[in-house]
Amino acid sequence: MSNSQPNILLIMVDQLAPQFLPAYGHPVVHSPHIDDICERGVVFDAAYTNFPLCAPSRYSMMTGCLPSNVGAWDNAAELSSEIPTFAHYLSALGYHTCLSGKMHFCGPDQMHGFDMRLTTDVYPADFTWTPSWDEPEKVHEWFHTMDVVREAGTCIRSNNLDYDDEVTFQARRYLYDRARDNDGGPFCLLVSYIHPHDPYITRPRYWQLYDGDAIDLPQVGASDVPVDAHSARIRDLIGIDRAEISDQQVVNARRAYFGSISYVDEKIGEVMDALGESGFADDTVVVFTADHGDMLGERGLWFKMSWFEHSSRVPLVVCSPSSFSPGRSAGAVSLVDLLPTMVGLATDGKGFEYQCTMDGRSLLPQLSGSRGHDEVIGQYLAELAVEPIFMVRKGAKKFVLSDGDAPMCFDLHADPRELNNIANGPAGVGNIDAIWQQIRSRWDVDGIRARILESQRRRRAVIPSLVKQSVSWDYEPRTDATRSYIRNNLELYEIERRSRFPQP
Repeated sequence: MSNSQPNILLIMVDQLAPQFLPAYGHPVVHSPHIDDICERGVVFDAAYTNFPLCAPSRYSMMTGCLPSNVGAWDNAAELSSEIPTFAHYLSALGYHTCLSGKMHFCGPDQMHGFDMRLTTDVYPADFTWTPSWDEPEKVHEWFHTMDVVREAGTCIRSNNLDYDDEVTFQARRYLYDRARDNDGGPFCLLVSYIHPHDPYITRPRYWQLYDGDAIDLPQVGASDVPVDAHSARIRDLIGIDRAEISDQQVVNARRAYFGSISYVDEKIGEVMDALGESGFADDTVVVFTADHGDMLGERGLWFKMSWFEHSSRVPLVVCSPSSFSPGRSAGAVSLVDLLPTMVGLATDGKGFEYQCTMDGRSLLPQLSGSRGHDEVIGQYLAELAVEPIFMVRKGAKKFVLSDGDAPMCFDLHADPRELNNIANGPAGVGNIDAIWQQIRSRWDVDGIRARILESQRRRRAVIPSLVKQSVSWDYEPRTDATRSYIRNNLELYEIERRSRFPQP
């Protein structure tokens, strides 16, 4: 371990489309702390998830591998313990690695390389949320519904508020404890929030930050574009076409979502304050991102699960003014790129031997002002699909391809709202054939579908026994009350002195 290794603070939020941040052009949202990180950092203008759903997106980010390469099929898929994550690699490089918040690990391994985990997860760790491609028209009770849009508004407390308050408290305490321990080693702290994920509710004071008349309605309505096959499945199975949603309810949902952004921005500010007060700010690289976006009414769609920009794009900012000049990077990148980037920061860009094939590529060139790569590959393999859906973005072109669905291709420079599918035009046909050839040369698409079905069937077969046996993998944070606060293992005033920061 070298004293030159920077600390890494990775802040992740849930279901935040970058289009709803001031740094990406939104005129209404209040997010001063995120704005500050963006102003002092390198902002990536075309960053994507590799899977627009919570757990698989995070598995890809943690491992640097594309979803099908690690069995990240859906929100109830188990991440194998034998697959190294950035927490494993950074621990091996001398870092103390810690998780405060959501990571949606399923299965008995709830650490995946972290030396310490401060909170339980907000979501269950079992197999219950397993989709069924054998029953493509089945509506599962855990599917999203339009009730959260109809019922959008204010609340005093909620599961998400309780959780993110705890995540913030524990993350701040970790930073202060690191400062008091002062062992000189670097740390990697992942602070992962559930906000602004639905339900679309927020505390009154965040709701009141916004004038309802100023809330922008979706730019693209449901009737403005044809309904593609995958969107039709989403609309059907989560009941969009059966729900009567008024413009006022859309405004309420967006207003509450904006309020949730302001709430989580405040929590991020509290963590950043603790980073400064603990003396780590100058030696810490701060990374801010999300696992996926939210359609929030665009194209008449809600939530995620599609490859349209509001669902698949994520904010991504790397802030270390002492190392990288603030700026913006236009090339297409994705969450799998974070692992090799963090390892590159830890090794000063020197070579590193990964123990599995690495799909991600380091962002250090972009952070240093160079061009870097400009390509993203994504896969959607979960509920509401019936075949693997691939997304490839190269330069301005984005391709969405799946056996059985008509292809889609958009020129995002000329058509950022994705109004014009050019798949069947002169610019699309030849390119689509070439992209399909690249996909099939890299993956056995039929084999992936077979593996997905096999995994779904296996999990559905064991769920009844796991329930009967009361098997629970939900993480329980470990605490040692015998060493908390004031105990008789040391003299009273020695305990008081050691707990004081800075020391007298």
